[in-house]
Amino acid sequence: MNDIIVSAVTTKKELRAFVRFNYQLYKDCPYAVPNLLEDTLDTFNPKKNPAFRFCEAAFFLARRDGRIVGRVAAIINRRANETWNTRNVRFGWIDFIDDINVSRLLLQTVEDWGRQRGMDKMVGPMGFTDMDLEGMLTDGFDQLSTMNSIYNYPYYNDHMRQLGMQKEVGWVERKVFVPRQGEGHEANQEKYFKIAELVKRRYGFRVHRFRSKKEIRQGGYIRKVLDVVNRSYAGLYGYSRMDEEQMEAYANQYLPYLDKRYLSVVENAEGEVIGMGVCITSLSRAIQKAKAKLFPFGWFHLAKALWLDRHPRVLDMLLVGVLPEYQDKGANALIFAELIPEGAKDGYEWAETHHQLEDNEKSQTQWKNLDCIVHKRRCAYQRPISGANR
Repeated sequence: MNDIIVSAVTTKKELRAFVRFNYQLYKDCPYAVPNLLEDTLDTFNPKKNPAFRFCEAAFFLARRDGRIVGRVAAIINRRANETWNTRNVRFGWIDFIDDINVSRLLLQTVEDWGRQRGMDKMVGPMGFTDMDLEGMLTDGFDQLSTMNSIYNYPYYNDHMRQLGMQKEVGWVERKVFVPRQGEGHEANQEKYFKIAELVKRRYGFRVHRFRSKKEIRQGGYIRKVLDVVNRSYAGLYGYSRMDEEQMEAYANQYLPYLDKRYLSVVENAEGEVIGMGVCITSLSRAIQKAKAKLFPFGWFHLAKALWLDRHPRVLDMLLVGVLPEYQDKGANALIFAELIPEGAKDGYEWAETHHQLEDNEKSQTQWKNLDCIVHKRRCAYQRPISGANR
């Protein structure tokens, strides 16, 4: 181990090297989808990422003979720690070659950094907030990744176990087949439409249809929609509430990719937003072709996938949420009853769900009337920090 040196990232050049190490490690992997360089650099920039107002972070590179062999971010989310009464240091954006000495030193560096700041447990991989990448892939290594999820080699998990890391929490992801009459995958989709009509009559629920993206902004729907996320995700593992500045930052990141038809917003009889679903066409292959850079020419591949591809195959479901007090009243049926026909009309074959906690029964049962399979699993690991004050 003496030939491995772990040092903190202190310059813009080193930060770019931190990001690019993932590209280099996975350049020959057909399933990995790298993070867009521009978005990732903004995430790591305290001037552009509002999470730095309540998070502290440091970035580290492991080198052997001057060559980068690993990376990791150490993060303390004070808001989450206060919410959950924890003293956790998170490790995120972790990558390493298949050498246990490299992964050991990276985790030890995060542990030492956290201990110095009064933390007593290390958890990860996690980002600044739930809106960042989280969860180490444990199953589904032969499945194409998405732009908002982590792909990692199987050996990562072997290293975690060898280094005494224990499973903290698990997530599953589904491939939900878009039903098309006569071609299979119909399952019990009609139940969604029946429930949707029933709750419209019984409770006065309705789906808000947008005329333009301008209406989304000017009508205040960014805050309304993301407030549903805040309230519906509040009890989920490690969640920290988004504030207005974060909401605006996420809107700026994802709104350019959004087709307004795939923003399904459910309102109650009083016009209050009570549920939402957000999908975008999969950009995984486009990002691979762009080599994770928008400029100078990477934007073309994304634009082609978004607006020129006449035979799209996959939808990415970024977010689905219903306010807790409406979760047993069929509001989610309206979301799917709105999205299913659009997906079928556009010729999509399946939708990739965002990762969902495996023990969240309400979230898991919402797919029961559709033809779907769990095709990926991931988890966060944890380890107590030795020598921490408890």
